[in-house]
Amino acid sequence: MSIHRLGVRVALGFLLVVVVQSLSAGEVQRCAVDDMGKELCIPAPAHRIVTLSPGATELMFAAGAGDKVVAVVNYSDYPPEALKLPLVGSHTRVDMEALLALRPDLVITWVTGNPPAQMELIDELGIPAFAIEPRTFEGVSSVIERLATLAGTEHEGLAEAERFRVGIAALSEQYRNAEPIPVFYQVWEQPLMTINNDHLIGKVLQLCGGVNVFGDMPRLVPRISSEVVLQADPHAILTGSVEGVSDGQLDMWKQYSELTAVKKNNLFFVPASPISRPTPRLLEATRIVCDYLDSARER
Repeated sequence: MSIHRLGVRVALGFLLVVVVQSLSAGEVQRCAVDDMGKELCIPAPAHRIVTLSPGATELMFAAGAGDKVVAVVNYSDYPPEALKLPLVGSHTRVDMEALLALRPDLVITWVTGNPPAQMELIDELGIPAFAIEPRTFEGVSSVIERLATLAGTEHEGLAEAERFRVGIAALSEQYRNAEPIPVFYQVWEQPLMTINNDHLIGKVLQLCGGVNVFGDMPRLVPRISSEVVLQADPHAILTGSVEGVSDGQLDMWKQYSELTAVKKNNLFFVPASPISRPTPRLLEATRIVCDYLDSARER
């Protein structure tokens, strides 16, 4: 065989290896569209993941990829295993040096919670980033499925997403014809804040047959006055607290004895993390809210 023909065969062999490797990479490539409409494709399942919000941490574990999370931010307290992970700052200020030292192959960001300048820097450094912030029940299931795709944990993630989807559907059917009841959800006492119907908590109230007395307000989390609450005269007042136990946040309303919610003793506390984070625990929080509104109806 001539040297020329040998050279051609070697070249063709090398080319074949490159093609096969490219095809293999294409077969394992993972693609998903984030909650900002941006498609992210990574060459293989992520195995060094950093989550930049407590909700993102919880959703990553829900997707079956908790063992691939190498760092989180402050207040990532669920599941308990998350408390053992290294911290890279808070969701409002990320320690970029600590993040880079971990060599992540995927960073999960929060659309409205993380500093835009730091998120831009992550993009400029070429670190794959996936922005999430589910605003609907279906959005919770969908984001779990997409995270599972990126992490290569589809079996666990799809099962958890479906469990949540089926649970919410069952509650929706159960309360489809529930008697409407005026409700006020208090996010914060000072300044006094609530939610509108576009907020996921607002959707929880609606699912349970509650009529959010401030549901039509334009802002997602509007500030209000106690006077407008008294005018609305809700039949139930709810708020989030640690473990869902009374912590004095609703005591201010007890001075208004003519307020229907006070008169009927319908001041309720819901576990704060499950009701405020768009994660699978929202299902249990929704059950609690529905039970409370049932109690209010009976009274």
